[in-house]
Amino acid sequence: MLDKAERWFRRWFAKVWKVRGGGFYALGFVATFIYLEVTTVAGEFIESPSIGAFLSEQLVEFVFRFAVDSLINTVYAFIWPVYWVQWQPPVGLIALGAGYVIFAKFIKQSITDWLFPDGQSATDDPNSEEASSEESS
Repeated sequence: MLDKAERWFRRWFAKVWKVRGGGFYALGFVATFIYLEVTTVAGEFIESPSIGAFLSEQLVEFVFRFAVDSLINTVYAFIWPVYWVQWQPPVGLIALGAGYVIFAKFIKQSITDWLFPDGQSATDDPNSEEASSEESS
């Protein structure tokens, strides 16, 4: 089951990586989106008086609110560099620039190798027949 979850995440991340250009922006988008989704779900559980109350009273409301929150989180994830620049102005901009340089020199190749271990390039379609047949096995 954990192996299947990793394959699903890798496929999703590869799609986002490809669509967002496979660079620092793509990594920031994914990290921001995951952070926002986790904090949204955690906030919902924390606000609930108990797990039983959450399951019995708020589950339907949570599903609809989560769908709306996911759309909002996607928009926020698209503009993630703005948060860095706004964070303690000049320091945020410098951190964003340094992150880009560090990413390009030290991190990008490792992520690309992890996402495309079979020699598939970032320009290939992650939904190819090979990826589909891997899921069914």
